[in-house]
Amino acid sequence: MTQVTQETTDPTLPKWLKVSDESVIVTLRYPTLISGVLTDAVTIRAPSVKDWRASKIAGNGDYEKQELSLFSSLTGLSEPDLLSLKYKDYQRLSAGYFRLVDEDDV
Repeated sequence: MTQVTQETTDPTLPKWLKVSDESVIVTLRYPTLISGVLTDAVTIRAPSVKDWRASKIAGNGDYEKQELSLFSSLTGLSEPDLLSLKYKDYQRLSAGYFRLVDEDDV
């Protein structure tokens, strides 16, 4: 017997955000040239403790540097590429990251 599952969408999620257990996909409001390629979406993978620790060391007490280092690691984008994003799109990345790491059942 085949079990059929229906995909449900969370009505509280914005249209520009797709969430799974292992990653989020953020659709950019302003497509941006990243490494010479016009990009309209960025995937953020779920962080490990190792990712978080490495970013904390790289930040050396500077929260902005820590966040850029972490987002760079999780997206595969360079820090200059992240800095080239429009602020609205960077805020979308941040919102996607926190949606990914926040505990669902708390």
